[in-house]
Amino acid sequence: MSENQMEEIASGLKSSNHYFLWIVRESEFKTLPSNFVEETSEKGLVVSWCHQLEVLSHKSIGCFVTHCGWNSTMESLSLGVPMVGMPQWSDQTTNAKFIADVWEVGVRVKIDGEERMVKKEEIERCIREVMEGEKSKEIRKNSEKWKKLAKEAIDEGGTSDRNIQEFVAKMML
Repeated sequence: MSENQMEEIASGLKSSNHYFLWIVRESEFKTLPSNFVEETSEKGLVVSWCHQLEVLSHKSIGCFVTHCGWNSTMESLSLGVPMVGMPQWSDQTTNAKFIADVWEVGVRVKIDGEERMVKKEEIERCIREVMEGEKSKEIRKNSEKWKKLAKEAIDEGGTSDRNIQEFVAKMML
């Protein structure tokens, strides 16, 4: 991400006034706004790596600002975590469409046309939309529904379980 985009994300996280954990690659730490880590230390934590499944499965996670890669999307969906989609390329835009418009488990940021980046106001708006208010309740309800469906699919006798059993049975022939 560009330094300007990193600055917009940092400002959006800060102004949302919600607690946050931001994973920033070690090589990109230098693009963070100066004093950002110190200024947000009471509400935010910036680290270079985390175990994503452990974080997403923690009960204190209110939403996941994601690039909408398939694995991240499926992990969040199956764990019932609402999302703010911020796709960058490839299949991520399609996944963001599903997150916001099909599964209705989150929202998708709008890109500023002139600068081709997501502005801090948009990031803040999306976080607040997922975390606060009436739409938030609907997003949370839908997130719980998809979590339940995912669990049912992998439980014994569920569709994923049956498909694996059929696959193994065919391979054994």
